Amino acid sequence: MTKTILLVDDSSDFREIFSLKLKAAGFVVETAENGAEALDKLKTTKPDLVLLDMEMPVMNGAETLMKLREDAALKDLKVAFLTNLGDPKKEGATSDEKFALEAGAVSYLRKTDDLDLIIAAAQKLIG
Repeated sequence: MTKTILLVDDSSDFREIFSLKLKAAGFVVETAENGAEALDKLKTTKPDLVLLDMEMPVMNGAETLMKLREDAALKDLKVAFLTNLGDPKKEGATSDEKFALEAGAVSYLRKTDDLDLIIAAAQKLIG
């Protein structure tokens, strides 16, 4: 059975490139450019995993995750943050990851990682 991923990121270039990689790996990919658009899409789409950027205009990743967790129909969705924040070389990186996990995300993936590693992580998260 084909698994669906909702990729939420404000960078159209990143969405386009990463969508192609995810599709090549066998996923069905839906996209949204911010949290508000993602919440709209989730009214009609039930993905197996939401890959959610942290820093976006309109509604950021943290706000989006909080809204998801407040919605009875969406609260159990698997959400992984996908972000440039939390560079392991930077101070405070672990606090970003700690926040993500405490907020209910299942993982905290870095855009700076190789896309194949991110895809492997997504496959593992979906199961």
